[in-house]
This record gives sequence, C-alpha cells and structure tokens, in this order.
Amino acid sequence: MTFAVETKDCTALADGELADMADIVTDGPAGFDIGLLSKQAEEWVLITQIRDAGKLVGFSFCTLERIGGTPCLLWGLASVKRNAKRDQVLKAIIGAQFRRAVLAFPDEDVLIGTRFIDAGAFQAFKGLEDICPRPGHKPSGEERAWSRRLAKRFGAEGRIDDRTFIVTGDSNATGCFDFSATKPESVPEDVAAFFEPLDHERRDVLIAFGWAMAEDLATKFAP
Repeated sequence: MTFAVETKDCTALADGELADMADIVTDGPAGFDIGLLSKQAEEWVLITQIRDAGKLVGFSFCTLERIGGTPCLLWGLASVKRNAKRDQVLKAIIGAQFRRAVLAFPDEDVLIGTRFIDAGAFQAFKGLEDICPRPGHKPSGEERAWSRRLAKRFGAEGRIDDRTFIVTGDSNATGCFDFSATKPESVPEDVAAFFEPLDHERRDVLIAFGWAMAEDLATKFAP
C-alpha cells in the first residue's frame, strides 16, 4: 500500500493544510479544533502528513531535541483518520519520523515520548524497549523522573502523578496522540487499565515513553 508521505518544517504549513487537519479531527474524542492546530504549528518543529489518493488521512507534529543530553523524539498533537487503513497510516507516520531520528541522532538510543487518551494508541510504541508505563512493571525512580521531565516539556509541570503517569487536565484540549485501535477488544486489559482513571471531561492524559534502540533505528530506518 502506497501513501504520499511528507515531513516538513511547521513554518511551511499553509492555511489549507490546517483546514485539512481540522476536517479529520472535528468532533473527535480529543477535542481538537483549528485554533489548537494553529497553536501547535507555532510550538512544534516538524509536521508529518500522510495522504491517500490526495486526501489527508493522518498527521503528527513532532520535534527532535535533547532533554538533559538525552536524544528525544517527542510526538505532539497527532491524529489518524478512523478508517480501515488506520494501522498502515500510523506505521507510515512513525516510519517517517524515525528516519528523521536516525539522521538527527546517529548511533544513539532515542527516547520516544507523547501523551495518550486511548489505550489503542499504545500500538504506536510497538517495537520500542522499556516502555513506561507497562503491565506488571513498577516504575523506577529514573522512569518517574522522566515522566516529570516530559510533563514539564508538554506544559503540564506539577500536574502529573509520577506513579500512574496521569496528567490532570485543566478542561482545555491538549496536543495528545489521537489514535484508536481498529479492534478495541484486542487491546490487552492490563493496558486498558492504565486509562480507566482518566477524566475525559477534564481532559486528563497519560504520558508514556519508550526507547528506540540505535541498532533497530539504523537497521530499519537508515536512509
């Protein structure tokens, strides 16, 4: 299956592209609107867009940066159109951004961090190592510290529970990774349990992260 995949600087986004994004997310569970999309375009560095037969079917804002010296690929607001091809669209987004990570951080492990509101979105972390949170694992002190660092980076300092990784919302929509599984019943119960405490009206989110290992990035995504 072939999609048109483009990653470019957010400064190059046109109003028409923002309108196309808004068409995908209108009335979605994340509460995105064109005003929030415009704000994200100012706050993030890169935007990946996926088109199928000329129509936008998915996108993700992201940035490649170092936090305390650690290479990071941070996913901001993202959304994939709810259709039968959503899994392939998600894979295309991730592949495009991992290729950027290889170029930015050759021969280094990269932390991937984002915010989720749906357990199905954990599919985006397939293949990563040491994912947090994960079933049956008690976060270490360093992992809890990473949750706080990411909360600060996402503008939610002081609002995260570093044991559950849940960020208490302020009733405003936030730039999470909006994706739901094609078959929600396939999501493991112990993964879905992470999301049960979320208050969606309050716009709570779950911060999650994992590691893309240098060898895997070089093998699968090197140009």
